[in-house]
Amino acid sequence: MKISFKKAAASLAVLWILGCTTSKKEEKPIGTINEEPLSIIFMIGDGMGVPQVSTAYYFGDSLPNFSRFKQIGFHQTSATDYTITDSAAGATAFSTGQKTYKRAIGVSFDSLPQETILEQLKGDGYQTGLISLTTITHATPASFYAHVTDRDMHNEIASQLIEAEVDFFAGGGRKFFDKRNDGRNLFEELKAKNYHLDTLALSKTVKDKRNAYVLADDGIPSKIDGRANYLSEATIMALDYFDQKGEPFFMMVEGSYIDWGGHAENAEMMISEVLDFDKTLGVVLDYVENNPNTLLVVTADHETGGVSIGKHYEVDKSTGEKREVPEKVTVYFNSDQHSGELIPVFAKGKGSDNFQGIYENNEIYHKMINAINQAK
Repeated sequence: MKISFKKAAASLAVLWILGCTTSKKEEKPIGTINEEPLSIIFMIGDGMGVPQVSTAYYFGDSLPNFSRFKQIGFHQTSATDYTITDSAAGATAFSTGQKTYKRAIGVSFDSLPQETILEQLKGDGYQTGLISLTTITHATPASFYAHVTDRDMHNEIASQLIEAEVDFFAGGGRKFFDKRNDGRNLFEELKAKNYHLDTLALSKTVKDKRNAYVLADDGIPSKIDGRANYLSEATIMALDYFDQKGEPFFMMVEGSYIDWGGHAENAEMMISEVLDFDKTLGVVLDYVENNPNTLLVVTADHETGGVSIGKHYEVDKSTGEKREVPEKVTVYFNSDQHSGELIPVFAKGKGSDNFQGIYENNEIYHKMINAINQAK
């Protein structure tokens, strides 16, 4: 659509007048007459390093959705106090743009609360969403809305979730909402804040309400324990909900149990969780390709297990000799803890070029903010 010189000049004059009479916060509605605001989907495969991604290629039934990325980088994961980070410090670096100490949730290295990207964008008119397989108060999702000095402060984290007013969230953790020592029933408080709440299933979203799904006392079951398509279904529901509202959004989706498979040194668990994450990734990639004003960033907070993919051996029953099976590989664990590996970053959509190279984990926050500013 062409805009005449006179109309453009008039528009500029109006903007100049508004700029003289409003605060910085007020004059920052996201987007312009030329462009819709950029939405961001941030996917975290907790504990997912290059070896975990590699399992999708060796153990999946089709070409993994990871192959659909062209923009790939790496980040360094260290916390301020330990070279080997945990999920709390790692996710806080993503959410605030600052490195911090292990176990910190949404606070700086000296324990001061820091505004998160979710809070910042919500203040700019964005819709917000969080999806996790763990309790919704666990380290990774909590780092996007809570501010506490230790990740195990689940009751306080749950209380802060009420105040955060996230538009769509799904995960576990019922016990931190209705079985509390302080006598509060946070489910009732959610309803009072205009939430459609379901503690049993992913029921249909309600357009005119915020939507909360807290579906287990603790975490959602793992794939090997019978979880069906929760991660992809919750993601589809959230995207449909945001589209109905017609406003830009920021959403974090966590594939939590890749990490747990590494801690358990359970190759079957780890592989099944990577494949489920890749399936959800396919859903999101389809969305981004159909909604070009969206940025998808996929990474992990750290690697878990010191995993490697190596030769597969079997014992010949007739001779007792160990022999290599040429067409198979085996997952090997170096430990049951986090490692210091560089972590891959995959990006797709507007602003994805910013994510190439090697950089610190807290730079991911700044790259997402820069992508939003460049899209204006």
